[in-house]
Amino acid sequence: MTAILFVVTGADHWTLADGTLHPTGYWAEELATPHRLFREAGFEVTIATPGGVAPTVDAVSLAPESTGGKEQADAIAAYLAALRADLENPVKLEEVDLDAYAAVLYPGGHGPMEDLAVDAGSGRLLTAALDSGKPLAVLCHAPAALLAARREDGSWPFAGYRMTGFTNTEETAAGFADKATWLLEDRLVELGADFQAAAPFSEHVVADRNLHTGQNPASSARLARNLIDALNRG
Repeated sequence: MTAILFVVTGADHWTLADGTLHPTGYWAEELATPHRLFREAGFEVTIATPGGVAPTVDAVSLAPESTGGKEQADAIAAYLAALRADLENPVKLEEVDLDAYAAVLYPGGHGPMEDLAVDAGSGRLLTAALDSGKPLAVLCHAPAALLAARREDGSWPFAGYRMTGFTNTEETAAGFADKATWLLEDRLVELGADFQAAAPFSEHVVADRNLHTGQNPASSARLARNLIDALNRG
């Protein structure tokens, strides 16, 4: 069975501009939907976090208004409950052997902006995954993790890549833009990303070479299917 690595934030809060901590974690749909689709396609999924910390789900992401209704929210919650053992005992990111995995996916949520964005070990893994040519996917706020990637000369390996992620417009609509110390789109553009924004909260996935990015939670399923297709093509 082909193995896929999910790298999930271990953060349970997000530090706002005024220094207060806002509860956060991974976004439920962005972990559960790709995980389910990979499993249904016959892939084995391993979950890793910095330090092997059990990840926290962003409670807001399980609210019916965030998922499209109570039925969908209940289905996502039930799927995550079935993953309880894996979520409570993730692999340590620092001990990951990239060669053991055919693809890497980073689910989103504000959490990556707190820990993965400054995690040098994650940055090295991302650089290695990019250079390996294997499919690499980052979703919604997870492109924050790309900020920690550096080559030996200090350059950013993702400069010039077309990509997307949670946009300034979406952050504003969600009510967080004026509370944030920095915005994901701004940081990526500053480092040289060719950032592609679609209509707010619409399904939008961008592929450039082996890098696949999804703009928001609505992009979760399409992003996963694109990776599955890429792996099946060999």
